[in-house]
Amino acid sequence: MSKRQIGLVTATALVLGNMIGSGVFMLPATLAPYGGYSLAGWLLSAVGAMLLAGVFYRLARRAPRAGGPYAYSREAFGDCIGFLVAWVYWFSSIGGNAAIAVAFASYLSTFVPAVGASPLFGALTALAAIWVATFVNMAGVRSAGVVQVVTTVLKIAPLLALVLFGLSHFDPHLLAPGKQAGSPWSAVNISMTATLFAFVGVECATIPAGHVRDPEKTIPRATLLGTLIAALVYVACTTAVMGMLPAPVLAKSQAPFADAGQILWGGWASYLIAGAAAISCFGALNGWTLIAGQFPQAVAQDGLFPKFFARESKRGVPVPALLVAAVVNSLLVLANYSRGMVGMFTFVVLLTTLSNVVAYLFCAMADVALAYREGRPVPLRDPLLACAAFGFSIWAVIGAGADAAYWNLILLALGLPVYVWQTRRASSAIA
Repeated sequence: MSKRQIGLVTATALVLGNMIGSGVFMLPATLAPYGGYSLAGWLLSAVGAMLLAGVFYRLARRAPRAGGPYAYSREAFGDCIGFLVAWVYWFSSIGGNAAIAVAFASYLSTFVPAVGASPLFGALTALAAIWVATFVNMAGVRSAGVVQVVTTVLKIAPLLALVLFGLSHFDPHLLAPGKQAGSPWSAVNISMTATLFAFVGVECATIPAGHVRDPEKTIPRATLLGTLIAALVYVACTTAVMGMLPAPVLAKSQAPFADAGQILWGGWASYLIAGAAAISCFGALNGWTLIAGQFPQAVAQDGLFPKFFARESKRGVPVPALLVAAVVNSLLVLANYSRGMVGMFTFVVLLTTLSNVVAYLFCAMADVALAYREGRPVPLRDPLLACAAFGFSIWAVIGAGADAAYWNLILLALGLPVYVWQTRRASSAIA
């Protein structure tokens, strides 16, 4: 059987499904205090996401590499930088999965109120979602791809319906910023950083490159197409929801889109939207679980992660990597469940988004370095766009705040002794 089982539709669904997961459904509650400033944050992060999509478009056209951000950073800057990018990106993907699982549990609370009423029940539901997604991926890449396409299709239709009907009930007065918003500059910065989490996934089609058919064409197309669709859906949906629910109500909502659906169509609609949101979150969890297995496997095959992560089952699935990710996800959920649904989601979002941004910073410069290394004429437009993506990523680092930057710096520093140990073992094996 051919190892390349992912075509354009599945690759686009991987990008789109990993983006339109928990972010669009939970972030209205997180952004409620910032009102209209948050929409400016959405638009800025959408522009930045398209710049980053352009970076990965050019990198993938030049030479698709399994491992995506790590592989391009390593090729441009060497093993040490490649390892550090892999290190923070791997932790980010795992932390992001924990946040998505929490969002899934939050929307499931519409059907089972006890899940939302009790932090412990919510955490247990999130744990169940993590392990179901892990078992789906252990069944094979094709199974995970089918689930990804189906869940992506199921999530789009209700979102489009909510946008079309919700804008007719739009009240611009509800977008007035609250007292907690602070200065416009601060509110836009925080909103842009928080909304960037919803665009994390722009690079997803590049990671399982070894499983993609005709990767030189499929990966770049899927990257741009998935990012563009996600950006349009995000801005439209968030505008509709925030223009229907007062900020104090929205900030305390366990399921903002379900509450908006209830206003539009009555009680039954809240169940429809909540079901679509839960499916969407599970689809994203499934896609990111695929990444959590494929990514460390690619790094391990290059000798920078322990060989344990490179092991495959008979179906070509990196089972050990999937199991490690599931265990770490479970520990993250259990360690933070006492914060409640929205609090737990917000905490993990801020912690993990900046780790992805670190990878984006290096990839933007790798785009420039690798282009000039080829020795061919480089259109001035390409390095300018890559530098714009780099500048956007720097802005996102600033907007994340001192705490997020501090903990991510600690994470990077902790990776250095791991790199030294791993390369020492590799040198010993060669000797």
